[in-house]
Amino acid sequence: MGTEIERKFLLKDDAWRKGASGQAYRQGYLSTDKERTVRVRVVGTQAMLTIKGMTHGIRRVEFEYPIPLADADGLLELCHRPLIEKMRYRVEHDGLVWEIDEFHGENAGLVVAEVELERESQAVTLPPWIGEEVSDDPRYFNSNLARHPYREWAAD
Repeated sequence: MGTEIERKFLLKDDAWRKGASGQAYRQGYLSTDKERTVRVRVVGTQAMLTIKGMTHGIRRVEFEYPIPLADADGLLELCHRPLIEKMRYRVEHDGLVWEIDEFHGENAGLVVAEVELERESQAVTLPPWIGEEVSDDPRYFNSNLARHPYREWAAD
């Protein structure tokens, strides 16, 4: 059983972009229940099926399995709409790799940085481009963005 320990932040500016290159991600959710999510993800020619448990603080159980690309394409047809479309950039800072997701489609305009940790109490030196922490705000979970996209937030 795997465990994901992750903190999530908004960004102050675009300074992180210097030298960053990204990969296109396409993903969908077969289940967005808060106690368990089931995600299908395609990155290039690689596909994964991921099951995550309920979030407790910044920790949750996570199981991830490679699946054939053709299966992923078929499963994405069964997923909640909209699908999550984003570019993911990886930026190293002070020994940690930050994953920065720039969303497209129904979530265009949202940019979020995540950092995975080895333990919840791990000290993190925040890069200068990091803004407000949103780890505890479920609106920023990708599974929730599939049900309530960012572009709809202004209407709330």
